Amino acid sequence: MTSCSPGRRIPQDSYLLNKNQLYIRQKNISTEELGRYVVQKPNKKVLGLRFHLWLYNLANPEKTGWPHGWLRKIGEEPVIYDHDYTKNSVGQIRQYLENKGYYFAKITDSTHYKGRNAIVKYSVVPNEPYRIKNITYVFEDTSIVSEILNDTVNSLIRKGKNLDKAVLQKERQRIEDYMKDKGFYRFSKEYIYYEANVIPSSFYIDLTMIIKDFVEGEVDPKTKTKPHKRYRIRNVYVYPNYSPLGLAEQTSMLPKGFDTTYFENTYFLHNGNPKLKLDVITNKKSIHEGDYYNLSEVEKTYRVFSSLGLFRFVNINFKEIDSVAPAGEDKHMDCIIELARRKVQSYQAELVGTNSSGDIGARGNLLYQNWNLFRGAEVLNLRLTGALEAVRNDSLNSFKLMHEMGTEVKISFPKFLAPLRMEKFVRRYMPKTTVTGAYNYQSRPYYTRSIANLSFSYYVEGKKYFTHNFWPIELNYINLYENRSDREWLDDIKNTYLGYSFEDHMVTSIRYGLEFNSQKLGKSSDYIYTRLNLESAGNLLSAANQWMESDSTGHYLFGVPYSQYLRGDIDFRYYNVVDPLNKLVYRLYIGAGYPYGNSKALPFEKLFFSGGTNSIRAWRTRELGPGSSRPDNILEYPNQVADMKLEANFEYRFKVIWKLEGAFFVDAGNIWSISQTDNDSAMFAWNRFYKEIALCTGLGFRFDFNFFLLRFDLAVKMRDPAEEDKKRWIPTNRGFKRDDLKIQFGIGYPF
Repeated sequence: MTSCSPGRRIPQDSYLLNKNQLYIRQKNISTEELGRYVVQKPNKKVLGLRFHLWLYNLANPEKTGWPHGWLRKIGEEPVIYDHDYTKNSVGQIRQYLENKGYYFAKITDSTHYKGRNAIVKYSVVPNEPYRIKNITYVFEDTSIVSEILNDTVNSLIRKGKNLDKAVLQKERQRIEDYMKDKGFYRFSKEYIYYEANVIPSSFYIDLTMIIKDFVEGEVDPKTKTKPHKRYRIRNVYVYPNYSPLGLAEQTSMLPKGFDTTYFENTYFLHNGNPKLKLDVITNKKSIHEGDYYNLSEVEKTYRVFSSLGLFRFVNINFKEIDSVAPAGEDKHMDCIIELARRKVQSYQAELVGTNSSGDIGARGNLLYQNWNLFRGAEVLNLRLTGALEAVRNDSLNSFKLMHEMGTEVKISFPKFLAPLRMEKFVRRYMPKTTVTGAYNYQSRPYYTRSIANLSFSYYVEGKKYFTHNFWPIELNYINLYENRSDREWLDDIKNTYLGYSFEDHMVTSIRYGLEFNSQKLGKSSDYIYTRLNLESAGNLLSAANQWMESDSTGHYLFGVPYSQYLRGDIDFRYYNVVDPLNKLVYRLYIGAGYPYGNSKALPFEKLFFSGGTNSIRAWRTRELGPGSSRPDNILEYPNQVADMKLEANFEYRFKVIWKLEGAFFVDAGNIWSISQTDNDSAMFAWNRFYKEIALCTGLGFRFDFNFFLLRFDLAVKMRDPAEEDKKRWIPTNRGFKRDDLKIQFGIGYPF
């Protein structure tokens, strides 16, 4: 016990900092935010234990060789309580509160000792803050009065709010960005400062914002000030094949040895054939001859050119033309866009190992990419793939080989291909169009089939955090090879709900997908990810058949029955970053599909399943459900599917050492049938579905190698809906079985 004590390496008369406690009397001040200003923080904890300090203490302090030096490197030395740090923390907290307007806050600290541990308590009483009573604007340059005052409706400063220095600084930056969007290229927040006067016998402030005149140029004879000038774009120059070495010795705007092409009010400078259609550039850039400088349009041009994938880097520079502009007139500047090209073609071969819920296999891919297929920045992706996988039969403890072969051709166009022009929409959102054709041949234990796919889709980056995908047409043809499938199995499921999904069919669907991701790159903060999918199939064909007054019992396209259904799902995830070592992740998934009209069941590929490495991990893929039903005896391999899925997951993720991460998780959920079925226990019912929720828990270990992550999850069943009603809880109602434990292997996080 002595060797495991975290304080055993602490010097005599010293104490290990155990905890910092913050007490705040005002609810609108975040304890978490204040905690960031506490200078000395205790040793990191994992699962409530000082794991890294324990590793450090394992090392012999008198030895430097392995493993002692290594343990000290990956561990964390004890944090010895220092009263000077506590005083510094009080000063930091006081400064933070003053920045928020609380100038009379009372902050006290106290230290409590228990054994060799120290607990520091901070008591914070913010008291009354200073609030803004009046806001006044003073302009040294009267030429910009209307520009700024017309935008005060968007001001971050509000009467009655605290005198918050952070808000004042954000308002300076907001005004700078706004003025630069209006053409004031040289305007900056440094021209803005504040004066705050306290109203006597009150906690109110009269705030004055002062905007200074420009530091350069001639004095305006009327206003006696140096006005801020607006800048117009005179010429736009584009180097479509920019090379820093090629232009290193050039000093003029039109360098020697370059061909110049003037196209759609843009000068293109190139050597020989630019190998790129010039309208690709002119249609994508938002900087135009004669326009006022606009910072937002410049940033948009950066993003659009970078998203094409055709350029290694993009530079946009501006050069002032006239050093001094006459009074009352705009200044002019030239825009220079430098586009450094990447290699147009690439080839890649991949050979990877796979694991699908314990079924080991291998997959090989041959990839070809062309980033400028028709000289219009079109991207061609050609993929040839083949896979082998050993699918396990648990009942017979044997394996059967599954193989798959396929090809996919995808062409992405950096434009909106549609019969309608919608110029404003295109200019604002810059949509992309993708045409995809694919063929896949699958041979599995029960069936052999092929899937041919043809789709036409649009990709749109919406407002902040949002992306949209829309498939106005997607055509899938599924062909089941009965002579290569398990004849006995097909006969057994014939005329059953599952059997309707294993027939030749065609899916003509319309799909829409929405993604929301609030994650900020480079920042360790909480974020939300949500994905929504909506799909409708066969309705246009059904309407056409009705219009043609067809009275047949089923409808066909090219002699094959087509599916008709509605389907949707939503995947919501919340990532709570507790600290750099600990993260909580919550996930909720809801999905449902309903066949009607020309279909008695959803197509097999559109049905929902549960279990596996990314789902309820104590069950294999397609092993759980539907409802309280047991797996069908005719199925030697898991194949449980249904119309509806409800699933919730929780993971506590924590760093351990080096590349190793750990996780504690809880999974819950199931699938149900909501249309015609052969098993009442598989049907969704409001009065019992909550009794049919499967539950499992477990521990995971992950090896994060930056470019990929290997995951091992050990899951155990806690509640099995397939058991009788009074035997579902494990181990309360019944003891553990061998099948209650599953080891899942995966690549990447489960969600």
